[in-house]
Amino acid sequence: MPSPESALLQSWQHNADAWIEAIRSGAIESRQQVTDQAMLLAIMGRQPERVLDLGCGEGWLLRALADRGIDAVGVDGDATLVDAARMAGAAQVHVAPYTELVEAAVDIGRDFNLICANFSLLHQDIIPLLAAMNALLAPDGALVIQTLHPWAVAAGDYQDGWREENFAGFKGAWQPMPWYFRTLSSWFNALDMAGLRLVGLQEPQHPQSQVPQSLLMVAERR
Repeated sequence: MPSPESALLQSWQHNADAWIEAIRSGAIESRQQVTDQAMLLAIMGRQPERVLDLGCGEGWLLRALADRGIDAVGVDGDATLVDAARMAGAAQVHVAPYTELVEAAVDIGRDFNLICANFSLLHQDIIPLLAAMNALLAPDGALVIQTLHPWAVAAGDYQDGWREENFAGFKGAWQPMPWYFRTLSSWFNALDMAGLRLVGLQEPQHPQSQVPQSLLMVAERR
């Protein structure tokens, strides 16, 4: 039986085409109404010249940043998603699993003013990856992470552990995806252990919703 980490990667390989269609058709309501704009505003508020999109997927954020005159580089572990990003106009996109980024086995550039991870930190052991990203930041750089808000998705079980996303309600042939749930304190501890300090926290929320749509954290080199 594959480990949750292996199953996570396998699910992305299986779901890549369905994910591209979901993003480009605007099928994910929370992204359309809240979280895409929240990430863009967080990035633009720091006025970066060079940005790395960690786990860039099919490249929507790369295109949005390029349209705003920002030098944007992407990296993702799935070749199908990277090919889609390139075909849509993103030239600087690398295929590399997170293990290769941790080991610095691939050159994706450095001295980034900002590195963003938009719903792309879904595995358990994120501290080595965060530390590797810390090393790629410019001296005044920052890391912006947007993720599922733990209070909104805990479902009565507020402790670190693997969960499963079944993509119920999504069109297409989806394979269930394991993902690692972490509490708010677990996120903060991971940043601290990676040599980062939290300097900003937002809870993007739709005005007609009683729960936050995401957790958005900004961290700088300590």
